[in-house]
Amino acid sequence: MIRILFVCLGNICRSPTAEGMFRQMLDEAGLADRVEIDSCGVGPWHVGEAPDPRARKAASRRGLDIGGLRGRQLEAADFERFDYLLAMDEDNLAALQAQCPADCRAHVGLFLAFAGLPDTPVPDPYFGGERGFEDMMDLLEAASRGLLDSIRERLETSS
Repeated sequence: MIRILFVCLGNICRSPTAEGMFRQMLDEAGLADRVEIDSCGVGPWHVGEAPDPRARKAASRRGLDIGGLRGRQLEAADFERFDYLLAMDEDNLAALQAQCPADCRAHVGLFLAFAGLPDTPVPDPYFGGERGFEDMMDLLEAASRGLLDSIRERLETSS
């Protein structure tokens, strides 16, 4: 089992959308039983809340239902539980690195590295308009496809 955690600031826009998108890709690829995914925020602001209505609307336009997800905050145990902790931007990555134990074996990095954009953030659409959410969806889709390819490769070499 491979375990992946998507991480953003408050866990109501980028990371739950990435979780929903990647979950659908795993289902379509027949890999849902081999990969566990979750999302969280580095801060406590939206614990227990559903994703932002604008994120839900943007996801719905692409056939994704993320309304059942609920925000949670990063926990120390996440560094042991997950194989990948994927940050949406440099601030989230810095927060992960600040909390990461010295003996952590997980891959901690930026999500867009899987889209061939290793130094590029997924911009936070929270204070932007509808276009920001559509741009977020495009970036998450590109990174999700790259991550899926990487996971397939990893699963094939471990079989």
